[in-house]
Amino acid sequence: MNQHQLSIEARFRPEILERILRVVRHRGFQICSMNMAAANNVNNINIEMTVASQRSVDLLSTQLSKLMDVACVQVQQQTTQQIRA
Repeated sequence: MNQHQLSIEARFRPEILERILRVVRHRGFQICSMNMAAANNVNNINIEMTVASQRSVDLLSTQLSKLMDVACVQVQQQTTQQIRA
């Protein structure tokens, strides 16, 4: 599987994390690690996420950016690593 690192900036809402996790699962990605912290603006959060899949990370980042309350999705690491499960 290929591993990708994503950075997501979103407006803080109680349901936003659930929406992001649902899209990750529906697009066939597995979460390897995740870190969430409040941004400088109290109304926003920053989520750093490492995901793994055989699929292209563009499939996931495009769908995440379409979510309500998601301001920005960036693929931090363009080169992928092979991991063995």
